[in-house]
Amino acid sequence: MKDLAQIMQQAQAMQAKMTEVQAKIEATEADGVAGAGLVRVKLRGKGELVSLSIDKSLMGDDPEIIEDLIKAAHADARRRLDQAMDDAMRAATAGFGGLMPGFKLPF
Repeated sequence: MKDLAQIMQQAQAMQAKMTEVQAKIEATEADGVAGAGLVRVKLRGKGELVSLSIDKSLMGDDPEIIEDLIKAAHADARRRLDQAMDDAMRAATAGFGGLMPGFKLPF
């Protein structure tokens, strides 16, 4: 019975840590850039677009170019945000590898 109690304590600790990490992830921001810095976007948490900045020198150009640069900057920010979230999850679950043999988190 002691082993079950220990597993339950570890599970509760992991749940508390996961709640903390999820809150941190939602507050995390990542910047993305494209066109040598002519277009910049900022994403938060799960991909929410927080800000967009387009250099004034692009405004006279073809709008399709601007749209492509915005898409590229968004993709760059999303990739950086995903990496930050992966790093946070890895750090949060680092001590729980021995929780139960074969136990895998759904992430």
